[in-house]
Amino acid sequence: MKTCKTINTARTAAAKVACTAMLALTAAAGCSNGSGTAEDSVPEETAAPALMYGIEYEKYDVMTDKVRDGQTLSHIMGSLGVSPAMIDRVDRTSRPVFDMRRMRAGNTYAAFLEHDSLGQRLHHFVYEKNPLDYVVVSLVQDSVVIAEGSKDVDIVRRRETAAIDKEHNSLWLATMAADMPASLPCEIENIFGWSVDFFSLQEGDEFTVIFDERWIDTVRVGTGMIWGAEFTHNGRRYRAIPFRQDGRLSYWDEDGNSLRRQFLKAPLKYTRISSRFSRSRMHPIYKVRRPHLGVDYAAPKGTEVVAIADGTVIEKRWDSKGGGNILKIKHSNGYVSGYLHLSSYARGIAVGRRVSQGEPIAYVGSTGASTGPHLDFRIWKNGTAIDPLSIPSAPVEPISEANRRDFEEIRNRIVAELEGNVPDSIKVVSLDPQPRIDGPDVPLEK
Repeated sequence: MKTCKTINTARTAAAKVACTAMLALTAAAGCSNGSGTAEDSVPEETAAPALMYGIEYEKYDVMTDKVRDGQTLSHIMGSLGVSPAMIDRVDRTSRPVFDMRRMRAGNTYAAFLEHDSLGQRLHHFVYEKNPLDYVVVSLVQDSVVIAEGSKDVDIVRRRETAAIDKEHNSLWLATMAADMPASLPCEIENIFGWSVDFFSLQEGDEFTVIFDERWIDTVRVGTGMIWGAEFTHNGRRYRAIPFRQDGRLSYWDEDGNSLRRQFLKAPLKYTRISSRFSRSRMHPIYKVRRPHLGVDYAAPKGTEVVAIADGTVIEKRWDSKGGGNILKIKHSNGYVSGYLHLSSYARGIAVGRRVSQGEPIAYVGSTGASTGPHLDFRIWKNGTAIDPLSIPSAPVEPISEANRRDFEEIRNRIVAELEGNVPDSIKVVSLDPQPRIDGPDVPLEK
């Protein structure tokens, strides 16, 4: 019996229709080659059709272009010879799947045209909603068929090392010099944000990352899983091992302690520290010495400010004593964090609202007594102001004893790959429990 072979790209109704038609023709012809014997009924191997968006494109003249500013479905289809009545029908039929009025300038579309005795005729129209997903409009006689599809995404695993030097003196510059994806610096900061001060990187710091890279055709479209990482900062090495505990994926050090801490290193991505915690500082506006019980982070107006830990909003108000728009959050163990001179608050932030660590809460400004855009960040412990740069930050719950063995199996594999090339059989490709590893093939440095 003949089968209709499809590939992952062919996830559209057009591909399904083609497969159904092929199978139907095969059934109608029967399995006999004319002699009536079963032995002679085995068909010859046939090549799978070449597909584009799930369509056998070799049957058509294919035209691709990008939606221009001001163009609509009516403009594009009208230029391809489709009647206004049919365009209106396509518009109405497509809305339950995708509203063609949401077509965006710059996105790609493709027209599959066929020629007959009446001239050129549009048979399929494809609009790419984004680099991955698309919509297929098929015009079959007087019928309109709408379907969605997705392109193949190829996953490429990479292990890359980069170093901080005079020319590449930031995490961003170092990753770009190593041709790593643009999204990777944020991923690295999210993993090591409690351990590494990324605003104090220095020459000689370096990092290694094992990550999945996502490609569509020849276009890199981002990263997938971070399978492990290592960061050497100020001569100290930090390693990150992924493991899922209690249904939550987190990163842990080699001993099974969570890299996540009670407090973030800082509540924003800042340019520099413009003023530190002091019991006696010359005020830049009032020109008198007074305590400055916080840390000033210089940052552009509108820079996002996040909660440094889980907690509850206890104050959101205007401070007439110079703080401008302020926000205070109560955390566990007697800690309160304060955020001053804000330009505005994040949507939904109100007194009594629970917030999570890393959640956006406000935006940098220069309200109140301020010489320029910055965040005045403060911490109180049981009502006493303390230096935010020196607050202790205990890790969250470590790997449980019940998960210890499974964690160590994954850790051994990740560490081996971080230290050098290993066979594919050693690489972790799933965070489900792995077969136990013994012997010298998976070394672990202690």
